[in-house]
Amino acid sequence: MKLCVIPARGGSKRIPRKNIRFFCGKPMIAWAIGYALQSRLFEKIIVSTDDESIADVARAAGAETPFLRPAFFSDDLTPTVPVIAHAVEACQKIGWSIEYACCIYPCVPFLEISDLVHAFELMQRNDASFCYPVTDYAHPIQRAMRRLPSGQMQLLHPEHEIARTQDLEAAYHDTGQFYWGKASAWKAHMKMHTAGIGLVIPSWRVVDIDNEDDWKRAELLHEVLNR
Repeated sequence: MKLCVIPARGGSKRIPRKNIRFFCGKPMIAWAIGYALQSRLFEKIIVSTDDESIADVARAAGAETPFLRPAFFSDDLTPTVPVIAHAVEACQKIGWSIEYACCIYPCVPFLEISDLVHAFELMQRNDASFCYPVTDYAHPIQRAMRRLPSGQMQLLHPEHEIARTQDLEAAYHDTGQFYWGKASAWKAHMKMHTAGIGLVIPSWRVVDIDNEDDWKRAELLHEVLNR
């Protein structure tokens, strides 16, 4: 079985009730649930939450909520892997036979179903423990600088000061959208970044929504792209 787990705790600080706030016409989490449903990849789609209101919205959008997440997996410092491991184990306890689990974050209105499909295929072809989308940095990280209190700029890697940007190695970062993984890898608490492989996607489809300005900008972009 392929399980989709959408982790959505109720304690968002920077944007209150972020996971169920309406985004372009429907609750934010409903976009993630909708993409998971439309992909037809999953036998089960669940939301792991500690919040009854989020659970109600999730069920209305088509997901299941077979358990409420314990409080000790729901604070600001809890990383993703233990949350997904808990979800996999909880579902196995009720009799579900899970081979793969995909964590889809709840705030991903720009997710594309084809990325979910291609990442799963890439993971299978390489027999990898995890696979997740990555994108390249807009500017070579080898030319990064720090600003001293005096205002003086200082290169972090001065050996690259006069190197041509096109000659520097490309660097990538996690897009923060989803993570495919073997159920056994989640349960073993493996480090998904270093134990995984990356699916490269274009940077224009990577949008972080961490504050009100991000939210407004994302809604405008979403409306333009779906006009």
